[in-house]
Amino acid sequence: MANLVARRDYKREPFITQVFGFTKRLTYMRIAMLSYHTCPLATLGGKDTGGMNVYVRDLTKELGKLGIHVDVFTRSQDEHVPHVLHDLGFGNRVVHIQAGPEEPKSKADIAKYIPEFAEGIKRFAEEKGIIYDALHSHYWLSGLAAEILSNTWGGTPIVHMFHTLGEMKNRVARSEEERAGDDRLEGERQVLRRAKRIIVATMAELTQLRFLYKADVTKMIIIPPGVDTSHFYPIPKDEAKQFIGLKPEDRMILFVGRIEPLKGVDTLIQAMSHFDKSLQNKEHPVHLAIIGGEPNVSPHEMSAEMKRLQKMSDDLCMGSTILFLGKRAQDTLPYYYSAAEVLVMPSLYESFGMVALEAMACGTPVIASEVGGLGYLVQNGVTGYTIPDSDPNMLSEKLSILLSDKELRNEMACRAVGDARNYQWRTVAGQIVDVYHEIIINKFN
Repeated sequence: MANLVARRDYKREPFITQVFGFTKRLTYMRIAMLSYHTCPLATLGGKDTGGMNVYVRDLTKELGKLGIHVDVFTRSQDEHVPHVLHDLGFGNRVVHIQAGPEEPKSKADIAKYIPEFAEGIKRFAEEKGIIYDALHSHYWLSGLAAEILSNTWGGTPIVHMFHTLGEMKNRVARSEEERAGDDRLEGERQVLRRAKRIIVATMAELTQLRFLYKADVTKMIIIPPGVDTSHFYPIPKDEAKQFIGLKPEDRMILFVGRIEPLKGVDTLIQAMSHFDKSLQNKEHPVHLAIIGGEPNVSPHEMSAEMKRLQKMSDDLCMGSTILFLGKRAQDTLPYYYSAAEVLVMPSLYESFGMVALEAMACGTPVIASEVGGLGYLVQNGVTGYTIPDSDPNMLSEKLSILLSDKELRNEMACRAVGDARNYQWRTVAGQIVDVYHEIIINKFN
C-alpha cells in the first residue's frame, strides 16, 4: 500500500530541527498519550475494550523502539492497581489518574470528571518535572482533556484520533439507547476545531468527517492502524485447535469483539440458523465461537445485548452450536484465529476493523460487512468476502462456500497473510512520528 511508505528511516538517530534560527537537536520527544475511558492494559472483550486498547498499547511500544518517550494517561478504575505501570517497555508508562470513583463507569458518567483528569495529569507532569512536546488523544473524551492541558501548557499541540464517530453511530443505531447524545456530537466538533492534526484510518473516515462534520481536511492524515506480526502469525491448525480444546475434525467460525448491537452478532447467529445443513454433521461439526463480553455472570450483571443474543440462540435451538466464550487474553487470540476456518465481522459500523487485520495476519479468511474501514481492508473474493450489513442470508451463503472448499480457504489464507504484512507497526509509528515532528516544529514558527 503506497500510503504506508515511511518518509524517513526511523532508527534512534536524533532529530535535527531549526528553531529561532538555531539548530536544535531533539534526542527524544516526550508525548502525553491520553486514553481517558479505557486502559490499554485492560483485558479485551469488555464493554469498553477493543481495537482502541490494542492501538494505544502497540503504538506506544513501537514508539518506544524509535526512542520516543510516551506516558499513557488513563482514568483509574481500580484503587488496587498501581497508579504507574511500566508494562509497555522502553521506559514508557501507563499512568492511572484518579478522576471520580476508582471503579468502572459508563462513558456518559465519566464525562463530568474530565477537568479532574486533566488536573491529575498536570500534577503528575509537575511532580516529575516533565514538559511534553505534544499531546496525542484518543476518542472524543480524551480530546476534551487534551484541550484543557494544551491551554494550561501554553499551546502544546494536539494530535487526535477518534476511532469511532457519533454521527456514524447514529446513522446505524437501531434504538434511541444506541444513539450518541448531543454532548458527544458537540464534543467531537470541539476537538476537530482545536486539534492540530487528525489521524484517520481510511479515506472513508476522512470523507465522513468532511461531510458530516464539515471538518477541515487539511488537518487530516490517513494512517491505518498496524498489526504486530511477531505476535499474530499463522499457527499450524492442528496445534491451534489442540491448544483451545478442539478436535482436529472440528470446524470453527469465529467472532471477536465487544458485545453490543453495533457489532451485528445477531446477524451472525441468524446466518448460522440458515446454514447449509449438509455441511453440519457429527463427524465434522461446525461451531460458532463468540469471544467477548461476560456470558456467565448473574442475570442482573449481564448486559442487555448478551441476554438478547443468548435468548436468540436458544430460540433458534442453536445452543449446542454457538459457544459464548467470554473474554480471552490477548496472548491466546492467535490460537483462536489460527484454529478458525473463518472470522466474521458482521458490524454495522467500523472505523477500521483491527480484529480482521489480526485474523488475516494469522492466515484466516475474513467475511465482513462492507462498512467503514472493513471495505478497504478485506479484498472481496481474495482475502475473504465483503457483504451488505444485516444480511444473514448472504452471510450464510458465503460461510457455506468457504466451509465447503478447503482449497479456496487455503488460497485466501495465504493472500491474507501477505496483505497483513503491509500493515507493520514500525511503518505506522514512523508516519506518526512525522506528524509529531511537524506540529512541534510548527509551534515555533
